[in-house]
Amino acid sequence: MEMSLIINNLTKEFGKTRALDNISVEINNGEFIAILGPSGCGKTTLLRIIAGFLEPTNGVVKMDGRIYSDGEASLPIEDRNLGMVFQSFALWPHMNVREHIEFPLKSKRNKAVAEDIKKDLVNKAMESTGLKKLAYRLPGELSGGQRQRVALARAIVSKPDILLMDEPLSSLDAELKVNMRKEIQDIHRMTGTTIVYVTHDQSEALAMADRVIIMKDGKIEQIGTPEEIYEKPKTEFAAVFVSKCNIIKGEWKDDIFYLRNYDVTYKRCDVDRYFIEKNLYPIRPEGLEIIKFNSKVKGIQGTIINKQYNGREIHYTVQCKEDNYIVYTEANKCIELGEKVTLIKKEETIN
Repeated sequence: MEMSLIINNLTKEFGKTRALDNISVEINNGEFIAILGPSGCGKTTLLRIIAGFLEPTNGVVKMDGRIYSDGEASLPIEDRNLGMVFQSFALWPHMNVREHIEFPLKSKRNKAVAEDIKKDLVNKAMESTGLKKLAYRLPGELSGGQRQRVALARAIVSKPDILLMDEPLSSLDAELKVNMRKEIQDIHRMTGTTIVYVTHDQSEALAMADRVIIMKDGKIEQIGTPEEIYEKPKTEFAAVFVSKCNIIKGEWKDDIFYLRNYDVTYKRCDVDRYFIEKNLYPIRPEGLEIIKFNSKVKGIQGTIINKQYNGREIHYTVQCKEDNYIVYTEANKCIELGEKVTLIKKEETIN
């Protein structure tokens, strides 16, 4: 029978502050789940309850039918078959790479494991993380990426049911982050371990996860695949936080959206019912096209007020009456600051 982590009606209160508000989700065996949200949204609190560092106020956490926490009793951390990777790496300066990776196998839970099996587990963990040649180096002799690999190897060596990761790449530089994403994905594929990965970085979540949980103010805003989260946001927060959507105001009549202050209409396409009820239309920055101002073209008129070159594309901020919109264009489409432009929705016919 496949194992799954079930979180049901989970609430956590710190005094009068409700950090988690009735969270429910089922995480399948072998799944890579990213919990995404801004600081203070409750994502790390949720991870710490799964790990056993915190007890919930109400609700149940269980793994394969075994109760981890239920608001009254909590299974000790050492009895949960978990691996954990922290933001700080948490390496001891006096222990070399091999000693760090061996450490989890010295726990009471692994006392009955034969020494030759332990040695084999350590070798496999070191091999899968590319650490064999660094076995006898101390943390002070390692780069940031190498220290992160040590933390990963230590977390997976005992073959945990779940690997919990709390913003593990936040202290690394941009290029190293991209490399480590691939390594974490490779480890996930090799081990088949269920991963619960906390991050505030949208690109990390979309790039690595099988499903993404978006959180805000202790609640789940949306759960879905990266494609669903990006292409079909279900709330204004999900649209802006992940897709960087422009939220355009207007009025819905049947399946046609009439823009406020402009003689322009959009068709519904895949817009969620949430936006229709609030008379809003979400458009991602790449969903708008900038053209030179032309009074004969129906569109949103505005002025370029900011321009950022990003290699393959340029990010423009366009001031349109009381609203500002973000538009991404190809790098060869150069428009100057202060220039008047018209924004049209891509795939719309210009009349």
